[in-house]
Amino acid sequence: MRLAREETSLRSLLVNRLRDLILDGDLTPGQKLVERDLTEAFGVSRSLLREALQQLQAEGLIVNVLHRGPSVAVITEHEAREIYAVRALLESRAGRDFVENATDDDVDALAAAVDALRDPGVQDDPHRQLVVKNEFYAALLAGGGNATIAQLLKQLNNRVTMLRRVSLSQPGRLVQTTQELEEIVDAARRRDGDLIAKLLSDHVDRAAALALANYDLGDAAS
Repeated sequence: MRLAREETSLRSLLVNRLRDLILDGDLTPGQKLVERDLTEAFGVSRSLLREALQQLQAEGLIVNVLHRGPSVAVITEHEAREIYAVRALLESRAGRDFVENATDDDVDALAAAVDALRDPGVQDDPHRQLVVKNEFYAALLAGGGNATIAQLLKQLNNRVTMLRRVSLSQPGRLVQTTQELEEIVDAARRRDGDLIAKLLSDHVDRAAALALANYDLGDAAS
């Protein structure tokens, strides 16, 4: 039993490490994942690596093509547009739920995430920017209390993060993002459901425009 727990823990650590490498852009879309290189790099067995890759495949971060092996998933332009369209709808609804259900402490948690984006250490660290942005959405969903929307957005989160990394990396985008999130927090404090829904939708639309213009999309040439 102890050995089984250790293997499960090691697999989880491996999954998390590979996921971070993909979401941080160290493993790039379309990059082939060579099992021998990865087993040597992480000091794990091939069977454990394959289990980790299967988990990431289920999350939509890896594809495994017959006779070609695993590689980092490429988000096509069509898929990206669908993801952003769904995000806009879900986050608008989440904003309305937040206004209706959130406590003052929930609003403060939302504001704290925006404040964190102003930290110089965060501004200079793309990984921490993504972490803080995820914390903002976690606070939004927790305060809204809609478990269905939270689950749907969680399922999209990894692919959203791949796109978010691109949009946040554009010059001036972090400043603009912070301003947009401040407006969202202000709407939350005023309990204005219509306004927060519009602001969240507009925020997603702006991120979509940047990501679609700068992301190396799988079918961009078609």
